[in-house]
Amino acid sequence: MIELSGVALDRAGRRVLSGLDLRLTERRIGVVGANGSGKSSFVRLLNGLLKPSEGTARVFGIDTTADPKAARRAVGFLFQNPDHQIVYPGVAEDLAFGLKNRDLPKREIAPRVDAALVRFGLAGFGERLVHELSGGERQLVALAGIMVLEPRLLVLDEPTTLLDLRNTRRVMAAVEAADTPVVMVTHDLALLEGFDRVLVFEAGRLVCDAPPRDALDAYRRIAGA
Repeated sequence: MIELSGVALDRAGRRVLSGLDLRLTERRIGVVGANGSGKSSFVRLLNGLLKPSEGTARVFGIDTTADPKAARRAVGFLFQNPDHQIVYPGVAEDLAFGLKNRDLPKREIAPRVDAALVRFGLAGFGERLVHELSGGERQLVALAGIMVLEPRLLVLDEPTTLLDLRNTRRVMAAVEAADTPVVMVTHDLALLEGFDRVLVFEAGRLVCDAPPRDALDAYRRIAGA
């Protein structure tokens, strides 16, 4: 699914990632690390938002540098703040936006949007205005807007940081129900207990790659918690 070979990344004249050689095939993969550790830069390599300064990153065989458009079609990316990716003021029109860009026939767009709203617990929200929604509802709209495009991989960069406990549970329930493989960055370690594999980053390097219990114990030792 994901292969990184000899990957390093420089940003603003500073090396933020180095020595990455990875092959990831698990269904649920967590990513943790302190602020500035390189974890968000790592996941941005997976859909071509960032390009390696050295080495290659491939997702489903797609070289994210050589064909970033194909990488973005394969990899849906959910940001921490849903307002960074919701484009239109209306819920249904925002979900339809990506489908229109994919040149989907008009007759197929409305049923796909309606099905996505139902799937993410937003039935009846199609005519609502995004600014009227709670933070959790907006994050669910952003997630539905990604998943309606049927990506092959979902990457989430701290998707629950701005949410209260109730909305965190709603978003995570939607993520857990997804058939799509998931890579998720989070500071909420409890969310990763059911994951298959966790990567721990420190100072731009991958310092632990293990099942959740071992990886999170390693992270706690690094963090002094």
